[in-house]
Amino acid sequence: MKKNLPEIVIPKEAAVFYLDRHGRWHHKEQGKFEHRKIIQYFHSCIRRDENGYHLRQRIGDRVEKVYFHYEDTALFVFDVIKGDDPLLLLNTGKKIKLRPRKLFVNDDELYVTSGEHRIKFTDNSLVRLWDLLGYEGEDYFITVKGKRYKIRQVKKETL
Repeated sequence: MKKNLPEIVIPKEAAVFYLDRHGRWHHKEQGKFEHRKIIQYFHSCIRRDENGYHLRQRIGDRVEKVYFHYEDTALFVFDVIKGDDPLLLLNTGKKIKLRPRKLFVNDDELYVTSGEHRIKFTDNSLVRLWDLLGYEGEDYFITVKGKRYKIRQVKKETL
């Protein structure tokens, strides 16, 4: 049986770091994070509960949860693994299937939904998708397994 460890909870207002709209971590006073292993560790610790996104880590016999500010979303597609069923590699390290009907465009940015999560594509991940994407007039499309899907567009107020 799993034992519930005591939690240390740090509210958003007390967090000294945040995630920008491009998926980059920043310290409020010292600027953008530079150390790759620290950046990867922060991304891998992202979780969500009823109070929002936070970093969760075990410290000794306790769990620390630090809720943090983010400018757009806390989840990002960092890479695309192509194949018969393309996979999206998230900033957390998790892989999810590319589901064309879950894609949407908002303010010229591409997103995908997975459950209750809104996940934004980074510029690098868009480059990996480039040969699957198309644009005609005002409409965006993606072609997966030879089938062309129209990508829905939403206005900011509907998010």
